[in-house]
Amino acid sequence: MLLFSAVVAGSFSLGHIIANDISPAALTALRFLLAAVVMAVWTWRTCGVSRRDLESAWRYLLLGALMGTYFVLLFEGLKTAPAVSTSAVFTLTPALSAVFGYLLLSQRVNGRVAVALSVGGAGAVWVIFRAELDALLAFEIGHGEAIFFFGCVAHAIYTPLVRKLNRGQSPVVFTFGTIMGALVMLLIYGARDLVTTDYSALPPMVWVTLVYLAVLASAVSFFLVQYSTLHLPSAKVMAYTYLTPSWVILWEAALGNGFPVPAVLAGVLATVLALALLLRDETSTQTQ
Repeated sequence: MLLFSAVVAGSFSLGHIIANDISPAALTALRFLLAAVVMAVWTWRTCGVSRRDLESAWRYLLLGALMGTYFVLLFEGLKTAPAVSTSAVFTLTPALSAVFGYLLLSQRVNGRVAVALSVGGAGAVWVIFRAELDALLAFEIGHGEAIFFFGCVAHAIYTPLVRKLNRGQSPVVFTFGTIMGALVMLLIYGARDLVTTDYSALPPMVWVTLVYLAVLASAVSFFLVQYSTLHLPSAKVMAYTYLTPSWVILWEAALGNGFPVPAVLAGVLATVLALALLLRDETSTQTQ
């Protein structure tokens, strides 16, 4: 999950650069097409797909639709929202995952986890409102951040559903099925954008970002989160997303976009503190 947070962070910074160069539906459909090819080879070379894996294919369509929704809304949000504040919205996902984990799996969180989720959520909100108290009091949330929030809701539902719907499939097979499900849904939803896009006029950065999104932010990150979901409670799996704003800040600096103001960094530090609390709770649980 530590690697997952670093990989996902790149989606925000690179996605913000090319968000207005290609439609979110076309970009997301293309990334899942490439990701499906990568995962098909990976699955074929490792474990293969059995007839049992193909049973109840609706599971893959459902999970794929949730992840497709998340990614489309991510790039819709990045059209107007900065990468750092968008990644801060993403850190609200652990709290949402805890809610859906309870509703779908009856997973409960203890006091320390609840405090950690609250601290992380407060830090995220501070960054989302760009450390402006007046904007916070007036609840002046940006249009892009508001759009992406609903994508995070889809991601939060996805996390506990992976455990609920997995019937013994390996993370590789289940990832492949989910990506194929997402591809089917996105080919239907983004058909018009895929046909009308002028691919010859796309900047080179779009293709670079597309490869990154397909290989690392789709195939690899899906495998990482599905593997982790089978070994950790939903809230703790997504707790590592609290590191995403920190990774995004490093990505932004590496891309020459500088650092956010110190007041915003205070909110980012709060999300890191939330992760530390959750990890401490996990260590205590294992010790006991």
